[in-house]
Amino acid sequence: MGKNLAGKTAFIVAVLVVFCYGIIGIPHGGLKESIARRINLGLDLKGGTHLVLEVHTNEAVASSVDRDAARLQTDLQGIGLPGVSAARTDPARPQTIVVTGIPANKLSDARTIFNGVNYQGYDVASGADGATTLTLKQAAATDLANRTVETSIETIRERVDKLGVTEPVIQKYGLGENQILVELPGVSDPARVEEIIQSTAKLEIHAVGGGPYASDQEALQSNGGVIPADSILVHGSAQAGAPDQIWLLKRVSEVEGTDFRDAQPSNDQNGRPNITFTLTTEAGQRFYKYTSEHSSTSATPGSMAIVLDNKVREVASINSAISDRGEIEGGFSKQQAADLSLMLRTGALPASISFLETRTVGPSLGAASIRQGIVAAVAGLLAVMAFMLIYYRGAGINACLALILNLVILLGFMGFAGSVLTLPGIAGVILTIGMGVDSNVLIFERIREELRAGKSAAIAVQQGFQHAWVTIIDTHVTTIVSALILFLFGTGPVRGFAVTLVFGLLANLFTAVFVSRVIFDSHLAGKERGAAISI
Repeated sequence: MGKNLAGKTAFIVAVLVVFCYGIIGIPHGGLKESIARRINLGLDLKGGTHLVLEVHTNEAVASSVDRDAARLQTDLQGIGLPGVSAARTDPARPQTIVVTGIPANKLSDARTIFNGVNYQGYDVASGADGATTLTLKQAAATDLANRTVETSIETIRERVDKLGVTEPVIQKYGLGENQILVELPGVSDPARVEEIIQSTAKLEIHAVGGGPYASDQEALQSNGGVIPADSILVHGSAQAGAPDQIWLLKRVSEVEGTDFRDAQPSNDQNGRPNITFTLTTEAGQRFYKYTSEHSSTSATPGSMAIVLDNKVREVASINSAISDRGEIEGGFSKQQAADLSLMLRTGALPASISFLETRTVGPSLGAASIRQGIVAAVAGLLAVMAFMLIYYRGAGINACLALILNLVILLGFMGFAGSVLTLPGIAGVILTIGMGVDSNVLIFERIREELRAGKSAAIAVQQGFQHAWVTIIDTHVTTIVSALILFLFGTGPVRGFAVTLVFGLLANLFTAVFVSRVIFDSHLAGKERGAAISI
């Protein structure tokens, strides 16, 4: 019995040491600084920026349909239909492709293309005027919208991580459709972070069909009063400081943001900041094919426009074929070149975003919350300990030791897991204190019942723990399940509450059942057989 108790006591001491290390790590500086390095504070305690963003998924749907339309036209021309046209013609119906110019004797061949694997996500219908419409199925559009939001979350997370923000919260916002919650604790320059987050940094290279024009009216007049279905008008300037101009560009880009493998800030021959980029293998091959066919020495020479965030930044002649490497020049400052290269490296957002809510929490408010939360936790702990000592006398010391160890294990858990402590998380800590006392009360009352039934102290302790065990497991499991649901479907602060509650409940199972039992057994081992216990 003594050897068994010694082993259990050594195990408890080892657990205490391990979780103390989880709280403070290797001491460096003062105790407060060591704890601050291990326990990360959330936005409401540390201060920072709270943002709610909306992703315009309709843009991603329209872009995907445009690419499918361009591919469809190429496929149809490949089976001997040179006069066919496939494009989105109605802005009010961004999910619809209209195909015209198919001779009656070629309809069966065209249907083979329509029913191919590349267009299974579309419903095909023939119109009375001989045109065929392909409409993106609702399930496919919904799936694309969901993937757009998920891609946006990952892109924003990569950008924020590279900025060095500690423990950011970036997740879907469950209170609205296609919305993202972003919480950045301890942000020192929120304006710059907002600029980087909100910019799509969508770099595209388009074939130039005409321009520059001084106004939209001039562009229309130069093209017979109608903009071709496969083209768009884009504003911008080909040189830094030049007045705004309008260019007629092909709607479908030759290369866009997702085709970039790497981008780094650099300097041009004159020492001005610019950006060097590298394309993916597939994009490099596609770009080489385009520039080869439209270089100055080819039969159809042309030029290309570099479009950044829907603005023309540069228009260049194609002197020779370009493969997978290039440079972007646009009168950037050093900081702009660094930020833009960061956004291109982490990938372009698949759609633009808008801010629905921006809220800033000052560090002074967070410090006040920490003080008040700690005061509440300490006051609650002292009140509970006083009650247990008064009501259960000697056994109350057992409960107090278990409570203190419970808190050490809980904070150690959070230190090892890198969890973020929020103000609701502090509430979870306080609730854990109550749950720990509840377990002790169940055990102590059961022991009292066994003692009133005339059983010895050793048997009463054994029976008390044995009978209370099932009830304790039942209450803890149901509460943990509830906390997991809060974690899965809640937002930042609610998830912080759920995390501390789960960790606290797991710690409580260990302290209330195992540690308390070892303390009772150690106490009884030092008494004579049949001696009473203080409870």
